[in-house]
Amino acid sequence: MRMTDIQRCEIRPGRLVEWTLGPESVEAAAGLPEDPRPPSYIQESHIRTARSVREDGLFVPTWLGIAFDMPGPVDLDALQEALYGWTLRHETLRSGFRVADDTVRRFTLALGDVSLHREVVGDFPDAGALAQHLQDRFDLAADALRWPNLIYTAVVRDDDTSVYMAFDHSNVDAYSIQRIPAEIHELYEAAVAGVRVEQPPVSSYVDFCEIERADADRIDAGHEIVGRWREFIRRCDGKLPSFPVDLGLDPAAGLPPQRLMREPLVDAGAAAAFEAYCRRSGGSLVGILAATALVLREIGDRSVYRTVLPFHTRVKSQWSESVGWYVGGAPIEVPLDAELDFPSAVRAVRAQMHANRSLARMPLARVLALLGEDFRPTSPDLYSIVSFVDARGIPGAGEWGRWNAYGLVRVSYGDQVCVWVNRLHEGLWLASRYPDTDVAHKAMRLYVERLRDVITGVARG
Repeated sequence: MRMTDIQRCEIRPGRLVEWTLGPESVEAAAGLPEDPRPPSYIQESHIRTARSVREDGLFVPTWLGIAFDMPGPVDLDALQEALYGWTLRHETLRSGFRVADDTVRRFTLALGDVSLHREVVGDFPDAGALAQHLQDRFDLAADALRWPNLIYTAVVRDDDTSVYMAFDHSNVDAYSIQRIPAEIHELYEAAVAGVRVEQPPVSSYVDFCEIERADADRIDAGHEIVGRWREFIRRCDGKLPSFPVDLGLDPAAGLPPQRLMREPLVDAGAAAAFEAYCRRSGGSLVGILAATALVLREIGDRSVYRTVLPFHTRVKSQWSESVGWYVGGAPIEVPLDAELDFPSAVRAVRAQMHANRSLARMPLARVLALLGEDFRPTSPDLYSIVSFVDARGIPGAGEWGRWNAYGLVRVSYGDQVCVWVNRLHEGLWLASRYPDTDVAHKAMRLYVERLRDVITGVARG
């Protein structure tokens, strides 16, 4: 799916309607006892980071969202039924957290206590004003430190309706949000027709959190995984890795604002040819990392490219349709030797992924706690990433163009670089969030242009 921010997802004027969890649900949640299933380590780290940054005096929204169109005049009652049914299907959306005595504790609302409250906000004749209103509303309604922390909206017009949904990151990952348009379309069409969609039960991310945390708590500081991370961080000068280019940061100025770069990278033909070359070596993910290493050797200031590569943790099929934050990270190191060319970079990345991918199944927050280091987060991003996802197999991917579908990221503050490359039916799409400095903008513009050159060069070859 194309990733962008709320300002650049082709918003058009219309009448704004929103849905939030109803006051009855909020009241019921206030009296709930603790759910014995703990937060995942990544959820707890997310909440603690938000508190830490807030205590430093900065509000840093980190929600994820989705935008897509529905053709024809909308039936708001049917759309509400679809949104309600989808919400009930995913337990994490009715589960939240309280922090007491510096301990993060979960509570979970019962199915029967879930309700949606609908409100007609009003007409917005100006698209820019509507985009700003949605961003401000999502910042408050999908805040990591409140509950409920999700909101659904629709911009209604005579000929079609645009749906915009936002969630605190603790509930969703990119794969979760990219599944939403097809699921809501299916449920909506069934509601309009007055029929029931027969869906098998979906596994709960809340259950996954309990299982993953129990496994993580079995290791101690002497475990091999902890030792491998310890050595990696030592080679990063005691920190998790940043993007190895000059970003023009002033350490005394605090957390800088960020900006977004988003654009097509190469077309479908070049993407297919690039994948064909990389397939025998592990696929386009390996190729994107290898190409990044080559570019960073040219424009960066390091002799080794070190990064934490995100991997999904949906290792069992039971979690494939579940909404949640199923992401881990593995350390990757590629020496940037003068002799490095694309084939040797591919071999180096493939070897690192083969050796280290299993480390992504152990939550990094657990590892950092066992290392005993002071990793008090001062930024919402602990490290820089380059991520690749082949999204063509996600249900509804073939309709995303017709539905005008976008994945939404919130661009606010941060001193790291996050790059997402998505394989779509129409080619490769790149989005990047990075510090808003002239130096960083020039470096990232050069990175993207040279990355495109490497990919097209491999494709032509």
